[in-house]
Amino acid sequence: MRRNVAAVFFTLVLSAGLANAQIPTGGNVFFGYSYYNTNLSSVDRANLNGWEGSLEGKVVSWVGIVADLSGHYGSQNFPTICPAIAGPCPAVHLKVNEHNALFGPRVSVSVGKIRPFAEVLIGVGHVSAHSAGSDTSFATGVGGGLDYHLFPLLAWRVEGDYVTTRFFSATQNNLQLSTGIVFRF
Repeated sequence: MRRNVAAVFFTLVLSAGLANAQIPTGGNVFFGYSYYNTNLSSVDRANLNGWEGSLEGKVVSWVGIVADLSGHYGSQNFPTICPAIAGPCPAVHLKVNEHNALFGPRVSVSVGKIRPFAEVLIGVGHVSAHSAGSDTSFATGVGGGLDYHLFPLLAWRVEGDYVTTRFFSATQNNLQLSTGIVFRF
């Protein structure tokens, strides 16, 4: 009986130690302005403005797991369908909202006051082109940036990502540039 109790106790202590090793040892929260250049239509590229926020939990000091959310807003020209007899059709100018939720690993290393990082993210994107419909698709992001250490728990981030989406049965190659404040914990 004592052996069973000891075995159960030992198993619980060992499991708690292993579970504790999986808890992030630190991380950061980022929020800031984001510029987004996208080609949602075949007519032209759109320049959208918005926000980006991310939460990173460190697995080890140089590897973290990131949840990245962003929203971008603006307008885009879309082609219209015209009868064959008519001349060239004018493009329709529509308001556009795009939101992305991406997750994945980030590697980083501190070099003095600068902490450069690289990330590979996957997730989902949703676009709404008002009065023309909306779509949701798989999204990927590859990029990086750097944090400049300002104070013990505060840094400034500059980041760039290449984001690929597949809205309306077409592939979009997007550029996302962001900057803002980082709270480190």
